[in-house]
Amino acid sequence: MSVPIQVLFEGGSPPDLATSAFGPFIVHGCASLDEAAEQLDANRYDALLLHAATAAELRNLEGWSALPRAALNLPLVVIIPEPTAGDVMRLLRLGVQEVVPARAEPDRLALALRQGVERKRLETAARRAYATDLGTGLPNQAQLMEHMTHLLALRERDRAPMAVLELRVEGLAAAQATLGPEAANVARRKIAVRLRSELRASDVVASLGADRFAVLLAWIDDPADGERVAAKLADKLQRPLGVAGQELEVAVGTGVARYPDDGRDAEALLRLAASQAAHSRARPPARGRADGGGDAANDERPPRP
Repeated sequence: MSVPIQVLFEGGSPPDLATSAFGPFIVHGCASLDEAAEQLDANRYDALLLHAATAAELRNLEGWSALPRAALNLPLVVIIPEPTAGDVMRLLRLGVQEVVPARAEPDRLALALRQGVERKRLETAARRAYATDLGTGLPNQAQLMEHMTHLLALRERDRAPMAVLELRVEGLAAAQATLGPEAANVARRKIAVRLRSELRASDVVASLGADRFAVLLAWIDDPADGERVAAKLADKLQRPLGVAGQELEVAVGTGVARYPDDGRDAEALLRLAASQAAHSRARPPARGRADGGGDAANDERPPRP
C-alpha cells in the first residue's frame, strides 16, 4: 500500500480527497496563514494547498512572509475562484507550482497535488545527484548558488533578511600532508556534521572546496544574527577532532554577508563573505576546554540533507 501524502490545507473546509485514485491523501486543515506557518515549522508535510476565496485573500497570500520558505521545501498548489493569466504568472514567480480554479473537480485538484509532489521529489533527487560534494555529502558551490538565487528572487517581494556565512578552516592541508588524504576527508565529514548539528533544518550548509564551507541562513530576525551564528560555528569547529587515532585541531576564519544590507545578488554576497573570511584572523584552536576533545558521537553521523 502506498504511503499517504500528507497535505496541509489552509482556507476553509478541507477538500475530500480520501478516495482519489491519485492518492492516498491525508488532508490536515488549518484556519489561517499564520497557523499554516506554525504547522509547517512543527510538522512534516508533503504538499501545501492554499485557498484564496477573495481578491483580498489572494493579496494576503502573495504577501505571506512564510511563502518563500514554504516554496523552497514543498510543492504549492493554490485554489482561486477565477484565475487570470496575471494571477497565474504572479503566483508562479512566487514559487507556486500550479493554480487550480475553485470550480475544478476533486480529481483535478488531486492530480495537481500528485504531480507537484512527484516533481518536487524528482527535483530533489536530481539536485542531490548532480550538485553534491561526494566527500562530505553537502551541496557544492553550484547548488548553493542555485539555492541562493532562487531564494533571493522570492525575497524581492518581502525583503526578509537573510545571511550567507563562509568559514575558512586552517589545518586540513596539514592533516592531509601528515595523515593522508583519507584522514583529511574524515575530518571534512566531521566538520560537516558539526555544522549541521548547530543549525536549523531550513539552513543550508555547503562545501566550497578542500578547506572552505558556506552556510546560508534562510532568514534572520536581527542583522547581528549572522555574526553571532558564525562565532558559534567557529567555536564548535575549534574543538579537537578525532582523526586516525589523533586529535586534529583547526583554526577558523569567518565572513558574513547579509541580504539586503550588503547586496541582493548571490554572487556578490558570497564573494563578500569569502573576502571577509580570507582576510579575517582565524580563531585559534580551542585548548583546555571542559568538554574535552569534542569528538562527540554526532561527529560520526552523516550530515542531514
